[in-house]
Amino acid sequence: MRNPFSLAAPADAISRPPSALDVIADRTFYGLAWASTFFILVLVALILWRIAGQALPAIQDYGPGFLFGTAWDVQKEQFGILPQIWGTLYSSLLALLIGGFFGITVAIFLTQDFLPPRLAGLFRTTIEMLAAIPSVVFGLWGIFVVIPALRPVAEFLHDHLGWIPFFGTSLSGPGLLPAAIVLAIMILPTIAAISQDALQLVPYRTKEAAYGMGTTRWEAILKVMVPTAAGGIFGGLVLGFGRALGETMALAMLVGNSNQISLSLFSPANTLASLLASNFPEAGQVERHALMYAALMLLAITLVVNVAGTALLALTTRRMTGKS
Repeated sequence: MRNPFSLAAPADAISRPPSALDVIADRTFYGLAWASTFFILVLVALILWRIAGQALPAIQDYGPGFLFGTAWDVQKEQFGILPQIWGTLYSSLLALLIGGFFGITVAIFLTQDFLPPRLAGLFRTTIEMLAAIPSVVFGLWGIFVVIPALRPVAEFLHDHLGWIPFFGTSLSGPGLLPAAIVLAIMILPTIAAISQDALQLVPYRTKEAAYGMGTTRWEAILKVMVPTAAGGIFGGLVLGFGRALGETMALAMLVGNSNQISLSLFSPANTLASLLASNFPEAGQVERHALMYAALMLLAITLVVNVAGTALLALTTRRMTGKS
């Protein structure tokens, strides 16, 4: 007699053909999935249509020169976003380098038995809580903690290594490096969480096989575990980079909102998202069209980054699996 409390399904329930209810449920779920996908595509298309329609007058007036101009003068109706594009990409890349390194490191320590399970769970919860902190709080923390802490280091580097372009200016207030550090902390939970999932999906037998080949612990992690989970880790980096490109409030408070192009880590800069947040509330009709043009370019940059990331991820996966 079969135990009625047993969780295992009987053999005949597994082997029998699907019932009419199963077929209806499967087709309903299939239809809802397609409908949701279609709805998302339509929504994105409507957003692009609306922004492009508002930006069309500026596109007609300024053309491609808008992307290479460096002035943003409302009185003269001269608009260009090259400094903002530079600041967006520079700050996001710096944040990705910092946040990516620490995010992957955290994922390794939390999944490779370096910490007791309870302590690892505590650290995991703490890191996940960073994602719930509002952006403006990060901005205030950057103003009152990060900038004062970095100022002595920046002065020392500028005084002794000022001939290097990265240290060519001093840190008088907001600048690229404080903004990048805060931005790195903001994208850290995303990169760490996805990297942890990717590492946990690697079969434990893979690690045992590496030990059986005579590798050390770090060799097994860095030469076997991380490369095997590279696809998921790279996906986390792409998502973190996309988050960094669109961040607004913290960047607006910390980057300095200065339309200049500089390699110095301590010089103020500007980003596309910060430009939109700072100028849109008081913008007139002409400036509003220019801001919509800038928003369209930000969407285009984000789209290019995600498509390039997806293509690189697919290429990496094919090379690792040996598929053509």
